[in-house]
Amino acid sequence: MATGKINVQTENIFPIIKKFLYSDTEIFLRELVSNAVDASQKLKTLSSLGEFQGEVGKLQVEVLLDKEAKTITIRDNGIGMTGEEVDKYINQIAFSGAEEFVQKYKDSEGAAAMIGHFGLGFYSSFMVSEKVEINTLSHKEGSQAVRWTSDGTPEYTLEDIEKETRGTDIVMHIAEDSMEFLEEARISTILNKYCKFLPVDIKFGTKTEYIDSPTGEKDEDGKLKRDPIEVDNILNNTSPMWAKTPSELKEEDYDKFYQELYPMSEKPLFNIHLNVDYPFNLTGILYFPKLKKDIQIQKNKIQLYSNQVFITDSVENIVPEFMQLLHGVIDSPDIPLNVSRSYLQSDSNVKKISSYITKKVADKLNSMFKENREDFEQKWEDIKVFIEYGILSDDKFDEKAKKFALLKNTEGKFFTLDEYREKVKETQKDKDDKVVYLYTNDTEEHHSLIENATSKGYDVLVLDGPLAPHLVSKLEQGMENTSFARIDADTIERLIDKGEEVPSKLTKEDEEKLKPVIEEVMPKAKFSVDFQSLSETDSPMQITEAEFMRRMKEQQAMGGGAMGFMGSMPEMYNLVVNSNHPLISKILETKTDKKKKQLIEQATDLALLAKGMLTGEKLTKFLKRSVDIIK
Repeated sequence: MATGKINVQTENIFPIIKKFLYSDTEIFLRELVSNAVDASQKLKTLSSLGEFQGEVGKLQVEVLLDKEAKTITIRDNGIGMTGEEVDKYINQIAFSGAEEFVQKYKDSEGAAAMIGHFGLGFYSSFMVSEKVEINTLSHKEGSQAVRWTSDGTPEYTLEDIEKETRGTDIVMHIAEDSMEFLEEARISTILNKYCKFLPVDIKFGTKTEYIDSPTGEKDEDGKLKRDPIEVDNILNNTSPMWAKTPSELKEEDYDKFYQELYPMSEKPLFNIHLNVDYPFNLTGILYFPKLKKDIQIQKNKIQLYSNQVFITDSVENIVPEFMQLLHGVIDSPDIPLNVSRSYLQSDSNVKKISSYITKKVADKLNSMFKENREDFEQKWEDIKVFIEYGILSDDKFDEKAKKFALLKNTEGKFFTLDEYREKVKETQKDKDDKVVYLYTNDTEEHHSLIENATSKGYDVLVLDGPLAPHLVSKLEQGMENTSFARIDADTIERLIDKGEEVPSKLTKEDEEKLKPVIEEVMPKAKFSVDFQSLSETDSPMQITEAEFMRRMKEQQAMGGGAMGFMGSMPEMYNLVVNSNHPLISKILETKTDKKKKQLIEQATDLALLAKGMLTGEKLTKFLKRSVDIIK
């Protein structure tokens, strides 16, 4: 038996490992199982190269839990280690055995995919252990099995042992503060999280399955009896969908895999299969779910893997922000298992991956639009939040999206940006040659305003998503001599000012008489009275809210856009008085103050009601007054 000190530059490496390398304790299981899988795959590679002549057999990694002994064992039948290799790869922490292996076999097929973490990956075991043993027998003929033991200090022992089977057992004696890891459910949850798609079978105990009775015995109902048998509980799918070529898969295969990733979820709209091997390695499948209006609840659904080992589902530094609305899997060996936020932000491969995914998704959407526009339009309501988010947050996607981003009008017809401009560029041009895009965020609330606009030959868009305020501003910036105006921002005559004057039935003196009387009913702190010469058939009074102020407040409410003070500013509205409406003339001619006030209250309440602003006591009084008027 040999003893010695682990060759490190500090008295105790383990607090450093816990504090800096592994912030999440459960990672130890991922690291050790990944090491065991690497050891298995290395043996397979050596066998294929003719450097291992023995029988490879069925490669498997087993996780053994012994509550009574307070141990967790990770067992593999892979490459194993000699005493010299244990000293080199375990005791000499600064040296990476995997790097040496990949360097030696870098020209062999598949070798570069085996990263392996002999060394620091192994030392994550001390995060939960008071003592760790390695019992190992190398694949090399005539090798002597050895046991390495350490209690978490730099001291270790290395001794010869008897071991009949090739491979390595990592035995962790669990520390008192980590007893949670001796619970079967806890271990099972971690293995399902990190090891669900590893390329070598991961066994964790056994499970009961039922098979048809071999004797042909039947039950009381005459059905063939099914006998229980104990079988290995294999937790993982060694050949996940994203590792296969698209040509061998059908649509139902993709749907089935989606349910495997997200059980009980609604069927996705469509998917994109990623597969690239230059200038970086990346595979994966991204799914388009039916997006809801709450953007935040859609995020963190993409799972990131490295060589089929789960890393994280927080991919904000791997894919652009808007892509986080998608679901699915991305697997790239070019992203190491243990990565920091700063690494992801600066790594060139990560930036290339991000750009590739953006291009791939944009190309897929464009091809769908060109190949079957009708189907694309039917999916629009479910994917528009994603596309709008991409337009707002990613310039490269924005440029590509111009080909397939759609605008829908109140008649339910769809147009590309170029198509819509052609449609309205003449009819909705104001006296200054600016094209005005009219829009609504609520077709029910704005029904009368939409009807009024369309009766004048104008078209109205429906922009009702959560990103509409930001999208409108973004689109305006990219268009020359064009503005967007919500249908309730002003009267239609002002929104598209053709420079045509309509004579007013009221003189300036008449307006000055009426204004203070109206302001008694509608407080000046919230409403600004504005007389306009409109058609006699238009409403007597109308409440509008300036486009700029309303848009700024909406953007502030969502975050970003307007300056901070906008969110706390009081709401201000315009009360537009139609100086040509017969009711306004009647109010002016009414002699008694009581009757005049009653007519003004009725007219202003109708305007508030049309805007959805008449509630509470004012609504009650309006209803009673209306009944009295009918009587």
